[in-house]
Amino acid sequence: MSGPALRKLVGAEIAPAIPDLARLRIDVFRDYPYLYDGDEAYELGYLEHYARSDQALVVAAYDGDWLVGAATAAPLIDHAAAFSDALRDAGIDIHRTFYNGESVLLPRYRGQGIGHTFFDMREAHARALGYSHICFCAVLRPQDHPLKPARYRPLDDFWNRRGYARVPGALAQFAWKDVGEDGETEKPLQVWLRAL
Repeated sequence: MSGPALRKLVGAEIAPAIPDLARLRIDVFRDYPYLYDGDEAYELGYLEHYARSDQALVVAAYDGDWLVGAATAAPLIDHAAAFSDALRDAGIDIHRTFYNGESVLLPRYRGQGIGHTFFDMREAHARALGYSHICFCAVLRPQDHPLKPARYRPLDDFWNRRGYARVPGALAQFAWKDVGEDGETEKPLQVWLRAL
């Protein structure tokens, strides 16, 4: 059985995929460590910035017509100021840095190398556009978080093997509503970076 077909969507090509991407983000990010109690209206608004950026990229993984995974990327300056401020404060040139947004993949499709391909394609896209660095953010949760699954394994080793490293002191703060909570709370997100 072959795996999902990967499609590269750039700029305006992204718009038709946004509703499916919004639903996928809500589904995947509900799990630990994000625990995101998603809202489709918010998601649709958040994802619109990808369709408005002519340099933005979505790598979409389809099983037939069903979107089962996606990875996003765009210039860092097109994203929330919390992310660019964290890197600027660490001395990184935000105008030469590309930002990997989400990498979301339904569980049954994991372990097939798709995650590596997501990174390969985003890095190649950023490199072709002349960016010198690429980054992403990952939420930080306490080691003793009550909803942390017993078999949870962080992705730090995967990211390190791909050449990414934590940027010391580069933390962004972002708010969302956790599963089971009444309202939004701010969470720290660690910035990871690599040279291209």
